[in-house]
Amino acid sequence: MTKRNICITAADGQTGHLIAELLLTDDHFKKHFDTVTCLALDPSKCKDLEKLGAHVVAHEPGRVSKMANVLKKMGVDAIMVIPPTHVDKFDITHELITATKKAGVPNVCFLSSAGCDLADPQKQPRLREFIDLEQLILAAKGNASTAAGHSPVVIRAGVYAENVLLYAKHMREEHTFPAPLGEDHKFAPIALGDVAQVAAHVLSGKGKHGFSDKHRGQLIVLTGPMLATGDELATAASQALGVEIKYENISKREAKRMLKSQSALDQSEMEYLLEYYALVREGKTNYISTLAFHDTTQMHPQEPVEFFKVYKGEFAGNGAVKHKQQGNGNGDEQRSKKRKTGK
Repeated sequence: MTKRNICITAADGQTGHLIAELLLTDDHFKKHFDTVTCLALDPSKCKDLEKLGAHVVAHEPGRVSKMANVLKKMGVDAIMVIPPTHVDKFDITHELITATKKAGVPNVCFLSSAGCDLADPQKQPRLREFIDLEQLILAAKGNASTAAGHSPVVIRAGVYAENVLLYAKHMREEHTFPAPLGEDHKFAPIALGDVAQVAAHVLSGKGKHGFSDKHRGQLIVLTGPMLATGDELATAASQALGVEIKYENISKREAKRMLKSQSALDQSEMEYLLEYYALVREGKTNYISTLAFHDTTQMHPQEPVEFFKVYKGEFAGNGAVKHKQQGNGNGDEQRSKKRKTGK
C-alpha cells in the first residue's frame, strides 16, 4: 500500500506542533507515511520539527490558488486542517479549506470544537464559527468536482485541560483556582495530548477508500473522562499537588482582565475560552464523550488528577509553563510509551 504524504496546518501552534511531533517520533505512526509537511504562519517555531524530518512551509494567507498549488506541489494526499491562533482565524481557515478542495486533497481531517453546535450565534460567535467551517468541509462530500469530499473526518475537541495552566500562578501563590465556571454545572476538559493521539491515528490510518473505514466519515467528539465543577477540579488539583486549592467563581469581566494581564493568549483564543466557559455556566457541557477515544486508541484518556501530577512542576513554579513533549502530555515513561504505540 502506498505511503501517505501528510500536511498539518498551524504547525506553529501547540496542537499542530504536537500532532506533527507525534507522527515524526512514534514508530507506530512513522511507518504509515512518506512525508510530513508543516504549514506555519511563523516557521521559526517549527525548527525542531524540521530537525525531526518535517518539511516546513511558510503559510502566507491571501491567495487560495497559491495555497492550492503548494498542496499539489508537495503531493499532499491527507491534510489536518487546524484553525490557527490568529485574530483572522475564521478567514484563514476558510481559505485553507477552499484551497484543499481546489487541490483535490482526498483525505481531510478538520479540528473543530465540542460545544459549537450548542453555541448561540449572538452570545458565542467564536464557537459558532466552527459550525460554518464544518459545513464547508462536509459539503464537499456531495461535490463531484473535487476529491476533497472523498474521505472527511471532523474532530470536535473539548476545551483543553492545559488551559488550567493559565491559573498556575494563582494556585501557587494564593491556593485558588479563579475561573468563571459558575457553581452548579460541569464540563470534562481533555488533555491536548489525547487529542493529538486521535488525530495521529486518523491521519495514519488507511482503508480501501483513503482514511481507515473506522474513521472515514466520522464526526468524533472528544472530552476528558471526568465531569467536574470548578470545586471538583480544585479538589483534583489539591490531591495531586499536596496543598488545598479552593475554587473561586469569578465574573466574565474579571476573568477577561485577569487573562489579559498575565497570559500571552491571542485575542481570538481568549474570546473562545470565555465563550466556552459561558457554555459551562449555561449547563451545555454536562456530558462526557470518550467512546471514540477508546475505540481509536485502545487507551483511557487522562484523568484530571493525573493531569495535575504531570504538570506539578509548572504549578510549583519550577519552570516555564509549557506542554509536555510526550504524545499524551504525560511524564510517566511507561504510560507514555503505551499511549504512543496504542498498546
